[in-house]
Amino acid sequence: MINIESLLLYRNGKVILNDVSWQVKKGEHWAILGLNGSGKTTLLKVINGYLWSNGGTVQVLGETYGKTDVREVRKSIGWVSAAMIEEFDRRDPAIEIVLSGKYGAIRLFESVNDEEIQEGVHMMERFGVVHLANTSFEHLSQGERQRVQIARALMAKPKLLILDEPCTGLDLIERENLLKTIAQVAEQGDTTLIYVTHHVEEVLPCFTHVLLMREGRVFAQGMHEKLLNETTLSEFFNHPIAVQKENGRAWIAVK
Repeated sequence: MINIESLLLYRNGKVILNDVSWQVKKGEHWAILGLNGSGKTTLLKVINGYLWSNGGTVQVLGETYGKTDVREVRKSIGWVSAAMIEEFDRRDPAIEIVLSGKYGAIRLFESVNDEEIQEGVHMMERFGVVHLANTSFEHLSQGERQRVQIARALMAKPKLLILDEPCTGLDLIERENLLKTIAQVAEQGDTTLIYVTHHVEEVLPCFTHVLLMREGRVFAQGMHEKLLNETTLSEFFNHPIAVQKENGRAWIAVK
């Protein structure tokens, strides 16, 4: 699914990603964990072909960047982020936002038939927002907007779904509801998930692996149950950390 080797990326003389190597296999779901400025979102932009590296190799879905049309690769990648919300026309009804995902567009410029509309309705039912189909995007809560975004991303049946800090701005209840939705997507098994966060407690049991990033480098990577412990996280955050496990999730506190 993803094969990155010795990735180097710098801009204006500043190194942003340094010697990053990372492989994601089909059937795995990964969480990328790191503090602000660790290079997480930059890595996502490289995977989506929005940033070009200065060294190393990047292969996504079997295609080598620099030797393929990344616009075609993007058609198989779904992207969900809080920042994406600013790109939508907030006056558009939720169903149009969802349907636009089938064409990889920000707005619904194509005409759609009844079958496609029913597909969009079914997708909204799946994520519990079908009752909001005709509601303007601007009148949705933050959590509802994120679920609409996920429904939109899955309209194109992507092989890879990237969730870039999707819980940003959500209250506790909305966050947990959205995490349940994400777990349901992972359980379907059709799409590989990459979930980016700086909150350890958002790493759900469905995420089989964790990539820990710090200052543009890979600090550690592997099975999440082997990395989300007091020893590793204390070293990662460079501060004593207490870890409590509950329902397969790690909850941390600063000692």
